[in-house]
Amino acid sequence: MPDINELAERHIREHQARLKHIDELMAEVDQTKQATESMEIRAELESIKQERSLLARQLDEMREKSAEEWAEKGGPMVIWDVVANRLERLVERIKH
Repeated sequence: MPDINELAERHIREHQARLKHIDELMAEVDQTKQATESMEIRAELESIKQERSLLARQLDEMREKSAEEWAEKGGPMVIWDVVANRLERLVERIKH
């Protein structure tokens, strides 16, 4: 069974992978014609970029904490999922 340090590292790696996924989806949106022409899409993407910055800061804070501190507070998993879902819906809307 993994110890608390291994669990904390695993969660940090998961957050890093999710952040990378968000970055990939944002790059996909940025490359579309709709992203440059639609004020609504640009506004949504800007909002998502701000939330992404918040998530990146939270990830940096998690890295600085000890495993015990991190485990007590828990991770921002719900926020990660919300941002990723919003971004995936935006990508789908642009593709169709």
